[in-house]
Amino acid sequence: MWFTSGLVMSLLPIDTVHGDHRINRDTEPALVASQDFAPVPALLASAGAPVRQLQHRMLLARPVVEAQLADGGVRLLDARTAKTLPPVDAGTAARIARGAYRGDARPALIVERVDRAGTEYRGALPAWRVSFADPDGTRIYVAAQTGRLTSVRTGTWRLYDFFWGLHIMDWTEHERFNTPWLNAFAAGGLVFGVAGAILLFMRWPRRRRRKARGVSEAVA
Repeated sequence: MWFTSGLVMSLLPIDTVHGDHRINRDTEPALVASQDFAPVPALLASAGAPVRQLQHRMLLARPVVEAQLADGGVRLLDARTAKTLPPVDAGTAARIARGAYRGDARPALIVERVDRAGTEYRGALPAWRVSFADPDGTRIYVAAQTGRLTSVRTGTWRLYDFFWGLHIMDWTEHERFNTPWLNAFAAGGLVFGVAGAILLFMRWPRRRRRKARGVSEAVA
């Protein structure tokens, strides 16, 4: 099972697993320096909590500020007015995903809200899952708090993840390396390997001596 899963994973191109053939992660336009931005004190006051970092960026065609709070939270602010922005809604998430999607085709899509992590997605929550009706079953995840594209999942990724779960013997979460199954099989493989080496060492000289004795008797 280890050899089979390892072979399958090695045969799958890693760029295809990451979904690079389906999405372009660099779709955000650059900030324009001539724009009038709100002063930093106004942004800090609007955040409403201690701030670790302020990052100016574009969200679609709108300049925003992503405020990383000291408690680990995130708040999105309007870069011009410093007003707090609401979380990204389903329509905006669909526009973000559509803008990142590669190709001239415009397949139908379905937008669903994700509030709990699973085997397919463990990124920022809550998030929006934008599913495209293409041959790869492409799913783009957009963080609701920031509007950032956080993950891309395709049929190739799901195949890779399935064999990855088999490889590490974590059937549910696909991320734990110290499962009892893996420990047991690893210990068993080590025992059999050491036993085989010992048997080979014990039998090899005996076979050589037996062959040498047979040659001497034939000469006599």
